[in-house]
Amino acid sequence: MANSVNTNRGALIALQNLNATNRALEVTQNRVNTGLKVATAKDNGAIFAIATAQRAEMGAQDAVKQSIERGKSIVDVALAAGETVVEALTELKSLAVAIQDAPAGSDTATKLNNDFTALVSEIRTALAGATFDGVNLFNANTADIAVTTNTSGGKFTIKTTYTAAAGAIAADGKIDPTIAPADAGVTPANNFNFDTLTTRTAANVDRAINNFTAVMADLGTKSKSLDRQLTFVGKFQDSLETGIGNLVDADLAKESARLTALQTKQQLGVQALSIANQASSIVLNLFR
Repeated sequence: MANSVNTNRGALIALQNLNATNRALEVTQNRVNTGLKVATAKDNGAIFAIATAQRAEMGAQDAVKQSIERGKSIVDVALAAGETVVEALTELKSLAVAIQDAPAGSDTATKLNNDFTALVSEIRTALAGATFDGVNLFNANTADIAVTTNTSGGKFTIKTTYTAAAGAIAADGKIDPTIAPADAGVTPANNFNFDTLTTRTAANVDRAINNFTAVMADLGTKSKSLDRQLTFVGKFQDSLETGIGNLVDADLAKESARLTALQTKQQLGVQALSIANQASSIVLNLFR
């Protein structure tokens, strides 16, 4: 190759190599700074698109979790009220038996009936107050009460539509602890309508206990189901987070080693460029 002061091929090659090292060093420094090997679409368009979609899915799962937690709270409030009702019904049976034995019109019968009335009122108050976020499972509902269980629109029904008059806490205090339309055949005596003395029998209280404990069993099953759904959503989010990390997270141990190597290579590149730039000065010796 001819010696020339106009073209320094060695310097050009050294500069190209130094620029390549600087670009690689910049990439490595960004990975160390962000902890990501794919931080933007520029790094890897396909992986960036996949990771972004999965991040959106993981964020949407937070809304699913909130919906399930709301549903669980609604059921748990109903269960809490139901426990009060069960205790009251247990006492009602004892009172019903005592009322049957008490002479009609006697002072004892009056006191027992007063206690019976107070317990029925306690039941109605407990059920009327079993409301969370405006939802009471012991009220009639014109639409299904359901929660979202996945981002595809999946639903878990807590209570199907029940619009019959007996399904609400009516003005006369008759309460139907019904959960599903299949229970619509419950008789007034089983709906805590013990307002007349003739309805205050152990048999009627037994029917109320059987019907209401069936309702409690249904609520308990649904509460467990919501617990399992909540656990699944949590595990699913963890899996998504791990999967995203596998795609975009940088191996900082490798990046640290690469950073040291590139910094050394950069210094050597500067030295090589400096040596190449001095080559043209050798031509001066030819004219001395």
